[in-house]
Amino acid sequence: MSAVTDAVRVMAPGNPIGRSIRDSLVVAKRNLIRMVRIPEVIIFGLIQPIMFVVLFSYVFGGSMDIGGSTSPEVYREFLMAGIFAQTVTFATAGAGAGIAEDMHKGLIDRFRSLPMARGAVLTGRTLADMVQTALTLLVLAVVALLVGWRTHTSMGEVLGAFGLLLLTGYAFTWIGALIGLTVRTPEAATSGGLVWLFPVTFVSNAFVDSSNMTPWLRHIADWNPFSATVQACRELFGNPGSPPRTPGPCSTRCGRR
Repeated sequence: MSAVTDAVRVMAPGNPIGRSIRDSLVVAKRNLIRMVRIPEVIIFGLIQPIMFVVLFSYVFGGSMDIGGSTSPEVYREFLMAGIFAQTVTFATAGAGAGIAEDMHKGLIDRFRSLPMARGAVLTGRTLADMVQTALTLLVLAVVALLVGWRTHTSMGEVLGAFGLLLLTGYAFTWIGALIGLTVRTPEAATSGGLVWLFPVTFVSNAFVDSSNMTPWLRHIADWNPFSATVQACRELFGNPGSPPRTPGPCSTRCGRR
């Protein structure tokens, strides 16, 4: 009962936190309606990751050494965590371009003249982008299953991996928001959002095993935070490229019995 009371108190009209939440949801709804009315944005956002899955799976599959195996099936399972992570991070460019376009048209100035929370514009935009990213991940997972990707862990771990991907994408959209606020045109925001994303995503363990890289490049890839996200998802999915799971102390003692 106290939890319900606290929630009502937070959402009260006079509470600044409640007002900020409501304003953010209103802005998020506005952006989602805009996405629905411009379906090209969603369609093209889905086509690119699907192309990456098909091209990488069938062009590079069979030529990549993953744990001593060059099997195309092994590479497809190794690849998908990297494709998922790349997809959520590339949403950064769209977020930056959208905010830059709103600023270019003067929409942000109109929002500032209204009695609304100042941070609601950015929060609402990033929430709408996270919904679009979740839809993209859903479609991408279906395509991955069609080309042979499989998970080998529990449903909870698989959902945890997708949750981690969404949190990573949400964090990266704030970088896109910063870029969108600092440039003058949507074109500059798109270019600025992609310039740094390519080295971050490709100098990593997303598409190749970092152990096959030259030593100086391998160190960069291993310390790349993007690589940590990809590796965590591989372990949660149970895909190749993750270290073998060792039994814990309890299971070891039980085995001894």
